[in-house]
Amino acid sequence: MDWRFSVAYLRVMSFAVALDAPPPRIAAGSGAFARVNLALFLGGFSTFSLLYCVQPLMPEFVRTFGVSPAESALALSLATGFLAVAIMAAAAFSQAVGRRGLMFVSMALAAAMNLGAAMSSTWPMLLVFRGLEGLVLGGVPAVAMAYVAEEIEPRDLAGAMGLYVAGTAFGGMMGRVGMGLLTEFAAWREAMGVMGLLGLAAATAFFFLLPPSRHFERRPTTSLRPHLTAWAAHLADPSLLRLFCVGFVLTGVYVGMFSYLGFRLKAAPYGLGQGQISMLFLVMALGMVSSSLTGRLGARFGRRNAMLIGLGTMTIGAVITLSSPLPLIIAGVGLVTIGFFITHATASAAVGAVAKEAKGHASSLYLLFYYVGSSLIGLADGWAWQGFGWAGVAALTVALTVFGMASARPLRFKV
Repeated sequence: MDWRFSVAYLRVMSFAVALDAPPPRIAAGSGAFARVNLALFLGGFSTFSLLYCVQPLMPEFVRTFGVSPAESALALSLATGFLAVAIMAAAAFSQAVGRRGLMFVSMALAAAMNLGAAMSSTWPMLLVFRGLEGLVLGGVPAVAMAYVAEEIEPRDLAGAMGLYVAGTAFGGMMGRVGMGLLTEFAAWREAMGVMGLLGLAAATAFFFLLPPSRHFERRPTTSLRPHLTAWAAHLADPSLLRLFCVGFVLTGVYVGMFSYLGFRLKAAPYGLGQGQISMLFLVMALGMVSSSLTGRLGARFGRRNAMLIGLGTMTIGAVITLSSPLPLIIAGVGLVTIGFFITHATASAAVGAVAKEAKGHASSLYLLFYYVGSSLIGLADGWAWQGFGWAGVAALTVALTVFGMASARPLRFKV
């Protein structure tokens, strides 16, 4: 009788321990992992198609509103600038309200702001809607990175983040290519409206696909002190600071090159139309492939070397774009694209792995640097273009990628 009692007791205790144990993280190969990847793919698609759909429209803004090429870049730079600020607030706010709901609301509101921009009758009004769009979009990128870091099995982090970045590549590509093709058959306002409706559909699907957080710890607070402390600690970490500098370089280089390539190809001797120029953005499909393979690249060569390979590829591509033949220009842009997505997927996954605590705050800092770089370098590229043409844009690109390599080279990862 005693042994039966002992067995029953052990079973009860084992069950109690199982109840107290934290739920397992989502691993590759499971149904939940597939749902997470699809949801985050849609999140990346929606965010970046809405954010960058104005990039091929810059020449149209010059024609419609009578602004300069550098001023037309404000439609993108203003959105990314507000996005950078909003990311900081979103990372802190999500600690109190949760991840999934905040991302859904951000996606839905951003789609609505895009519809408002499409209906704007003046340039200042369009810029207001674009600024608000960037502001509400802050609830997606940093929170998505934090969700992945919290819910995904550590060994599968790079693969999951790579697929999210692939979604951003697809969104960026469709936002740019789709807008360019739509403007061949309709006005740019109608094209922006279509992108807004697609964003609303993606937000709805995202909400129903993404599993609720199981490792998120709600921390309601009205004080800024815990957030400031967390951000200060991350900025004091040399490895994280170097990763932030890499992020600063990446999107500025990438966005700046694509923003002013359209002006170059519209002019002589190329004389390409808007639809033809938009097809050039199809090279972003290379980013979808390269980012999804980043996990293997990092496993074989290490995270630091993967970043150096990516940044080196961007440098070579920028130099090749100085050539005159169109096929060589396309090849150079393709190399810049591949290098960008390799480096971004590797660096963003490394941030979540290096930050032992307050991963959402670390992700928000990375993306703050990332989007501030987009705004500042995008404007600097405008001045380079107006002063020195494409040679100025390419030279600035090379200088920045070299800075990125100098930032990444000393990194040593223990994870």
